[in-house]
Amino acid sequence: MSASAPHPGSADSLIRALPDLVVGIRRDGVILALNGGHGVPQLHPGADSVGRALPQVWPEAIAQLLHALTRKALASRASAEARFAAHGSEFEVRVSAQGPQRVIAVIRAAHAAGAPESDIPAAPRIERRGFLRRFKQWSALAALREQPLAVAVIHVEGIAEIAQTIAPGVAEQIMTAAIVRLSQQPAGAAAPGWYLGQLSDSLLALVVESCEREAIESRVRAACASLSEPLILGGDRFQLAPSAGIAILGQDAAGGRALLDHARAALNEARRGADDGAGARVCFFTNALQLRSLARLDMARELHDAISNGELGLKFVGRHDLESGRLVAWVGYLRWHHPLRGEIRPQDFLKMAETTGLGTTLSRAAMQWLLQEYRRRCGSWAEDVRISFGALRHHLAHAQFVADFEQLLADGELPPSRLELRVPGRCLDARPPGDLRSLSRAGVQLVVDEVGRGVTSLDWLARAPLHGLQLDRACVLAAHRDPVALRTCRAAIATARALDLMPIGTGIDDAARRDFCIQLGCSQGSGDLFAAPADLTPALSDTRHI
Repeated sequence: MSASAPHPGSADSLIRALPDLVVGIRRDGVILALNGGHGVPQLHPGADSVGRALPQVWPEAIAQLLHALTRKALASRASAEARFAAHGSEFEVRVSAQGPQRVIAVIRAAHAAGAPESDIPAAPRIERRGFLRRFKQWSALAALREQPLAVAVIHVEGIAEIAQTIAPGVAEQIMTAAIVRLSQQPAGAAAPGWYLGQLSDSLLALVVESCEREAIESRVRAACASLSEPLILGGDRFQLAPSAGIAILGQDAAGGRALLDHARAALNEARRGADDGAGARVCFFTNALQLRSLARLDMARELHDAISNGELGLKFVGRHDLESGRLVAWVGYLRWHHPLRGEIRPQDFLKMAETTGLGTTLSRAAMQWLLQEYRRRCGSWAEDVRISFGALRHHLAHAQFVADFEQLLADGELPPSRLELRVPGRCLDARPPGDLRSLSRAGVQLVVDEVGRGVTSLDWLARAPLHGLQLDRACVLAAHRDPVALRTCRAAIATARALDLMPIGTGIDDAARRDFCIQLGCSQGSGDLFAAPADLTPALSDTRHI
């Protein structure tokens, strides 16, 4: 098949099928790109218009309007909107700045005056702007008429990462292609009517005219299956991962706003859960979710009080030389033994701390607990054994992070040569590597933690004054049975060797895994194999950095 005739299912052909006409316009009024437009054929100027000035393509009134909106959007760095009439129809145009020299103009057919906007369209349609306003009208009318209605909020995992690592424009094109493909799905005669809206760059809303859970779930799973299908754009393959939360009008909420809120709550639960074996994770709203949300709010308040009252503490796990078994460091992890709830897993309260703005407060408090523990234990620790501390992301990104550490070491009670700072691999972008050089010069050893859990910047690793790379525990535990985990471990260790860094293993719970890590090339490691009997608590396998 030639390049001029793309496959009907390709991303390019799907983008061209978008009802809206999308035009890239330079500051001087020259057209840079054209996409879509089958919904406004009267205004489509043809592919040969790229590179031409606006007055050469459209009538003078339209060209002047587009050029004026272009200048306005670039000057204000915000969107500019207008309506205009042409060929006996009305159109809406929205112009958004894309940098200092170009804009994106989206032209769509406007609703005819007097059209019943509160009725859900009988045929599937895409609504990428103005969805929330219309959805409130539809849901109010459906409640008044006692018509069945449900809404699914779908999160498309991967779009934000593509926008961040490649370009926002590429993410927009991929999302456009996925949405158009979804809108072109055939519907059976007995299938409920549905309508698609876009809430944000990676959030969609699927309105379904039904209150039957099986029919709703079938429609939502079909949409998620469509979004999950790989997309080819520019010769590259992109894979998206959708999750969905569903709420039903009348059962879960009486109005449109509450219905969307409950669908979002169900979506959050779906994203927290694992894959259920039936494709994308889909979750219906229940009262239990509301109770869980209230429980999380209670935990957030209790965490704030626990930090203030010093109710949290540090648990230390030994790190050893794998060949000799010699102790080389005590690695500190946070633990919270709640008076009523018992031992709370670190992954629960650490995430809570970061999402409620307590991350920096908790990290600073942990530094003081670290100092207290050193005072208590330093007499029993050998002088060549370091004490390891891992900061939370928000503290790491804080402007006073280095100053906080320097203050901790200021009185000389805790020698810098006894201290190790662990920086999570997924948080490397939170701090420029040069900012940590003063700590390294003072004698603090820097170790990148959780290597293998996310994408780690090789440039950051090469520039930072590091001592070692510590592999993610889950990756090490899975390496003997998962080829991907094994390749990840080998790549991380090879990176450490290439940068002259110490490769450190975790999850070394028995002699077999110790031998396995030695074969991979790890020099040091921690795990239950080296733990004293008193340290073998259920919380140990759940500990995370701090």
